[in-house]
Amino acid sequence: MKETMVTRDLAIGLIFFTQTTVGILGNFSLLCHYIILSFTEYRWRSTDFIHKHLIIANFLALLCKGVPQTMAAFGRKHFLSDIGCKLLLFLHRVGRGVSIGSICILSVYQAITISPGNCRWAELKVKAPKYIFPSIFLCWVLQMLVNIIFPIYLTSTLSDKNITDKKDFGYCSSVRHDKTSDSLYGLLLSFPDVLCLGLMLWASSSMVFLLYRHKQTSLESRATKTILLLVSTFVYFYTLSSIFQLVMSLFDNPSLILVNVAAVVSVCFPTVSPFLLMIFKCVNFNRKQYISKKRTWLEIIRYVNMA
Repeated sequence: MKETMVTRDLAIGLIFFTQTTVGILGNFSLLCHYIILSFTEYRWRSTDFIHKHLIIANFLALLCKGVPQTMAAFGRKHFLSDIGCKLLLFLHRVGRGVSIGSICILSVYQAITISPGNCRWAELKVKAPKYIFPSIFLCWVLQMLVNIIFPIYLTSTLSDKNITDKKDFGYCSSVRHDKTSDSLYGLLLSFPDVLCLGLMLWASSSMVFLLYRHKQTSLESRATKTILLLVSTFVYFYTLSSIFQLVMSLFDNPSLILVNVAAVVSVCFPTVSPFLLMIFKCVNFNRKQYISKKRTWLEIIRYVNMA
């Protein structure tokens, strides 16, 4: 029985380690890509600013959830103080919230950008880039304010407080309190997420309609499809994560397997999203190279003909 538990913990630890490593490397590669671009004559787009904040949010989600979960799975459960436990889970919640907000802003911005110039969004289409920075800033502030209460009921497994009524999450535990407070706080935490999901679904529906109703350039079409892929991937993993969180809330003391599966699902999107963005950027880069080479050959042929 003990050997089975050790094998199970080792398998879970390897899953967390692989997922966290792949996610950090993917986000770090994308961050390096933007750092290199800053030393070139690259013309920055408004969406690049959103991508940068999405990368930062992904780093927070992966480092503050993936790393401690990996250590806990490998048997290092008592390594955080009360402050460390509260800070890590607070930063994870903020990163997760900003990730939702960034995808929401990105999808809404793209829906406005590809809209026809003669529609009611024409005036907003011109002003949209100016609203990106304040929207992202508001997203960070809102998530910090909403999640500031979250760490209050958390305690480290190292804590010497004699609390019997608590839920164990491996390296941290939370104090159980009355169902009314849980429900009210759950609604408070869910409100920004539900609002963002609603805006994402509206923007995605608009993009699908505009993509097939109006003729778009190949670049706009690819960008829109990439964002739709990002949104659908996010909604899929977010829905799965919400289901697991709901199931966990129904149990007074959820099993570690359920806790670990919920943790794996919660960091799936930060792991996958940088690779989706890199695929789009690689396709876009190859297209630009092709156009550049084509123009060069046309100029050479034109010069020979003139001679």
